[in-house]
Amino acid sequence: MPGHQRADARRNYARILAVAEKEVAAHGADASMEQIARTARVGSATVRRHFPTRRALLKAVSRNRIEALCVRARELAGQGDSRTALVDWLGDVVAYCVSARGLAAALAYDSAEPAQVHENTCSATLAEAAGPLLRRAVQDGAVAADVTVADLITLAVGITLATEHYPDPADAAHRLFRLAVTGLSPQS
Repeated sequence: MPGHQRADARRNYARILAVAEKEVAAHGADASMEQIARTARVGSATVRRHFPTRRALLKAVSRNRIEALCVRARELAGQGDSRTALVDWLGDVVAYCVSARGLAAALAYDSAEPAQVHENTCSATLAEAAGPLLRRAVQDGAVAADVTVADLITLAVGITLATEHYPDPADAAHRLFRLAVTGLSPQS
């Protein structure tokens, strides 16, 4: 939100965002823009002026959660085993995506091209924060050299979206995440 907006526009933005956070938490990425407008007591044109696309709305709703994941990546960057640090961070991404309906959609890309991660500012922000974790794990030989942060975010998004309608999405997502990280072989 630009700082040069009128006071009433800033109030509308804040009210729309507060309502959108609740609607996205309740209904996920498909939360109704019209319902958000009604609840915020503004016209749908006002909502679209502030958030011209659903992705823009999801990005704004997810901003604080994205920042928390970036802080977590920085905290883990120099700690202990590099693979454990990376897996812990990625597990946090999955957990956040499960608990914050709509976050997975905000992180998803429109294209299958890994380079497209940089066209999605939520994903680009996470990619920048996770870069040091992944580089360290690759340097330590704990993660394959061809793994990218875009791959990791895609994995987290895929697990989240695949389990969002399960009776216990958090448990299902955690189980699939552990399976993806450890592989199919039985643990000895």
